[in-house]
Amino acid sequence: MTEKYKIYLSEDTRTRLINDAELFEFTKKDGSVNLNAFIKTLIVNYFDQYRHDSEHLLLNITNDLKSMTSMTGKDAELLAEKIISTYVKPDDRHSTKNIALSLTVSGSSYGIIRIIENNLLKDTSLSQYLKDMFKSYLSIPRSEREAIIFKDTYDDIKRALKEHRIMSFTNTTSGEEQSYFVEPYVIAPSKEEQCNYLLCNDKAIQKLRTFRISRLRSVFVTKDTFSIDDGILKELREKAIRSPHSVSPDVHAVVRLTEFGIKKFKVVTKNRPIVSKTEGDLYHFDWPELQLEEYFKRFGRDALVLEPETLKERIRKYYYYGLREYSK
Repeated sequence: MTEKYKIYLSEDTRTRLINDAELFEFTKKDGSVNLNAFIKTLIVNYFDQYRHDSEHLLLNITNDLKSMTSMTGKDAELLAEKIISTYVKPDDRHSTKNIALSLTVSGSSYGIIRIIENNLLKDTSLSQYLKDMFKSYLSIPRSEREAIIFKDTYDDIKRALKEHRIMSFTNTTSGEEQSYFVEPYVIAPSKEEQCNYLLCNDKAIQKLRTFRISRLRSVFVTKDTFSIDDGILKELREKAIRSPHSVSPDVHAVVRLTEFGIKKFKVVTKNRPIVSKTEGDLYHFDWPELQLEEYFKRFGRDALVLEPETLKERIRKYYYYGLREYSK
């Protein structure tokens, strides 16, 4: 069964949903953002949690009102609903900035919409109910929102971690349908990117790897178990704290920053490496080389790599080939 609905969202809510859909790579064949597919997934994976949280909020306010006044249970519940609708979930459907959005649902998402229509609307519209759900979802930190959108993947990973089972999956960034068989060790959020990573050991080649969880596909928990290696666990836990998006070995790097480069270093926080020590304008790092390269590419002449030579050469080539293209 497929059904179309029209819902009204504020411009801010719609924009933030699009941003999440883009970050979590919900795209159509032409590469554009597939907002409809994203919202369907959100409804399916967040409905139970949202309903539970809403019922819990109503119960708490109702109980507080009954304990502080002589109101009956029914009167207290009605007032609690009024408080929530007025102050917690204000109805702004008449705002001139609301945008109409066509939503096509089917399968599980259609089933949940029917449940909402038949049981949960009371004095509100379906559009307002969904708007409140989306606003609640967007109030959650993005790393936790990712866990909601990819709930099935997270559940599989958590089971594999708990039972020490080998997992298999494909990865959208590999460029091919390559299957990985890994021993999972840690799930860790990247504070700068606000995404989550699986840090693991590639069983086939005994190599440490990290994968962004939202890019895992065909996740499967095998029946095979593995023994935790304390050395690997310690190393991956350290990586999880510092740079979960990379498990490459650290190199010692020395970078000379100009006065403007120092200011830029303070404000460019995404994937910023941790400073080991400073000596005037010389900044020392013990960090994965690829991450240092990607970070300092953004600094131009305001950051000069002195060592290691390999990193210096990679950045030099980056600017050389860029200049050559712009000079044509």
